Amino acid sequence: MIDRIKTLLKEVEELKANNAEELEALRIKYLSKKGEISTLMNDFRNVAADQKREVGQFLNQLKEATQQKINDLKEEFSNSTAVDTDIDLSRTSYPVPLGTRHPISIVKKEICDIFARLGFSIAEGPEIEDDWHVFSSLNFAEDHPARDMQDTFFIQHNPDILLRTHTSSVQTRVMERQQPPVRIICPGRVYRNEAISYRAHCFFHQVEALYVDKDVSFADLKQALLFFAKELFGQDTKIRLRPSYFPFTEPSAEMDISCNLCGGKGCPFCKHTGWVEILGCGMVDPSVLENCGIDSKIYSGYALGMGIERITNLKYQVKDLRMFSENDVRFLKQFESAN
Repeated sequence: MIDRIKTLLKEVEELKANNAEELEALRIKYLSKKGEISTLMNDFRNVAADQKREVGQFLNQLKEATQQKINDLKEEFSNSTAVDTDIDLSRTSYPVPLGTRHPISIVKKEICDIFARLGFSIAEGPEIEDDWHVFSSLNFAEDHPARDMQDTFFIQHNPDILLRTHTSSVQTRVMERQQPPVRIICPGRVYRNEAISYRAHCFFHQVEALYVDKDVSFADLKQALLFFAKELFGQDTKIRLRPSYFPFTEPSAEMDISCNLCGGKGCPFCKHTGWVEILGCGMVDPSVLENCGIDSKIYSGYALGMGIERITNLKYQVKDLRMFSENDVRFLKQFESAN
């Protein structure tokens, strides 16, 4: 066995390689798991006990010499002027396809940027919530339909734990730990037990805003809404507010914008009314403030909320809501120019 090792040592001393492929072939031949040295290591177990020490020393010498020779040849290649050092052979070949941001992310960022210019900061909260923050603190009656299993995903064996149905739960959490002034925007994913179709999904995304301070009025809300609509849909956009009802705001309203497709003249998209609904809003109900530890005799506030998918549909005329969650590359590539 010692003679085999000495023969290999002579071979290793004379090793040469003209390129990286030949060097890799030499490495595999001598140093891989099935190479010459590994074979000798396997045969070492059959060496007589009185010869193991001597043979082992030769084996270690062979392994070190081979590794050193491979390293020396590799260094020669790296220092050779014949190799173009400006080329990284490990890089992906061109052209490299660039990814795009999801349309939901594009619109969410645009909405958040608009409200940031009004002084709003982003607040986030858990998607798995409790009944108090999602319903009770927001004035939902015990028999409110939203508490029914038809609308809400409850955790099995614990009806107090559920997947949040709106990001208003973030607002209550902020108001519980922070006294006014509060000026936050709450983007996030929400869940509702609805049949999946081109118009609805069991999860979607919302952005809600809350402003609580002294002497906040409905006029402040209207001005913020008008600024938001013009910034997002264009300076020619008009808004109108229609009376509505929400448990956590009083008075409450729904906001429409003039159809950005027909300019308010009437088309199939706006059902020939010239208006498209985009969000709900209102003045925060005093009892909601009290539930969160805020004195409603001193402070007042407004809140508003919208579905990001709804806004995205208005901007890009996406006709099937399911396309937002299918990750079809052909669909997503259409939004390259929006990044």
